[in-house]
Amino acid sequence: MDAPPESPRIESESLGNQIRRAVLWRSGSQILVQLVQWAATFLVIRILTPADYGLFAMTQVVLGLLNMLNGYGLASGLIRAKDVSRRQIRQLFGLLLLVNAALALAQALLAPWAAAYYRQPIVAQMLYVQCLLYLTTPLIALPFALLSRAMDYRLQARGNVAGALAGAVAALAGAFAGLGVWTLVIAPIMLFAVRAAVLMHAARAWMWPSFDFRGAGGLIRYGALMALGQLCWFAESQADVFIAGRQFDPHLLGIYTTSLFLTQIFVSKIIPPLNEVAFAAYARLDRDAGAVGAAFLRGVSIVMAAALPFYAGIAATAEPLVLTMLGPRWAEAVPVVRLLAFAMPLLTLQTLLAPACDAIGRPGLSLRNGATGAVLLVSAYLIGVGWGVIGLAGSWLVAYPLYVAISLKRTLPVLAVAPSALWAAIRAPLSGAIAMGLGVALVARALPPLPAPAALAVLVLVGGVLYAAWLRAFARPLLRDLAQALPLGPARRIVLQAF
Repeated sequence: MDAPPESPRIESESLGNQIRRAVLWRSGSQILVQLVQWAATFLVIRILTPADYGLFAMTQVVLGLLNMLNGYGLASGLIRAKDVSRRQIRQLFGLLLLVNAALALAQALLAPWAAAYYRQPIVAQMLYVQCLLYLTTPLIALPFALLSRAMDYRLQARGNVAGALAGAVAALAGAFAGLGVWTLVIAPIMLFAVRAAVLMHAARAWMWPSFDFRGAGGLIRYGALMALGQLCWFAESQADVFIAGRQFDPHLLGIYTTSLFLTQIFVSKIIPPLNEVAFAAYARLDRDAGAVGAAFLRGVSIVMAAALPFYAGIAATAEPLVLTMLGPRWAEAVPVVRLLAFAMPLLTLQTLLAPACDAIGRPGLSLRNGATGAVLLVSAYLIGVGWGVIGLAGSWLVAYPLYVAISLKRTLPVLAVAPSALWAAIRAPLSGAIAMGLGVALVARALPPLPAPAALAVLVLVGGVLYAAWLRAFARPLLRDLAQALPLGPARRIVLQAF
């Protein structure tokens, strides 16, 4: 079957309108997906135990490592290419199939070793079943690349929403059926399988793969660099779990990883879809570093305007937030959540760098930054784990400032961005978030004893009012930028009239 032609509106619409449309569909669908997944996740968390999540986290180290090599870098190479033939698309499909078959085999071979390392035999059984995930990856990555080239996130949204619903139903069914940790294994498999089927149909991507890779050297080299960068990201993001899994019992590891899940909701769930749109948009600027740099600054300003108050709010409301969202059995997570919340703004900024570098043909820069982060963070984790869960969380605050500083020093000149310009993009939301966080913390201390959900509701309302008032008083240009970024015209008008 022929690959889908690129949408004709790509030719006629301005890039700004394309980006707004893409953000509307990608972010809108992501919000819907997250509402479904969070509703199911927080219900499941109340049924399962911290030990279940600790065991699941042990398998995620192996999955995370191998998934860095699953071929999405190859798909990114197809997205940024100016012209793509049907033969190249079939070659990509063939590469994806071979790579993921090899990864499934590798995981099956690694499973007994992982179980021995963690001293948990069930880990091997879980990893064997999770090999099924690799069967779906080519059927997701191929249509993802084709639809991203056309910036058609409407069709991508169908697959994302359908997969989320299937995963949520599977998670709830497994939890209520008493499957325990196997609930966490089955739900992602259902999510990926349904998403793959819907995306392949939506993109009209069913075709015979080609295993003749002559002429695909450029795509393979670009994908290899992206994969190496992702491996460094794995070392950053999973080394703490790998190290702690040997030192902590499943209960303590579950406390730590669930605290990470709660504090990383914004950077792990909201930023990735925005980065997908950003990468496709940057790639259409023809490697013009100045244009990409200007777009990068505007993106940083808008993202940080939402991220910084979110993290400040988590730090200020950690206790009622944990007790409300996770339940009393997770009370040990409160100080861990508070510490990690202070590190998340740096992680968010670091995450925004890679799409800009990769889109202008500099994936090697992302690789160097990732390698630096891997060394710094792994060193910090090895030291911090000696002080338990709090020490491990605190290691983020020691290593991440240095990591981000080094990455910015390398990256900003390539994007033709001055450090003062980056500071100007962040200054207003940072000052507003600090003021909001201090205000919420003071109100929290003054509140009479309330049930955790009631206290959380009051503090969230206070925080929203304080942050909006601060921006209205001291950062009206940022509010106008936020309004202009909204994909819906009526929403832009309402915000502009309100402020």
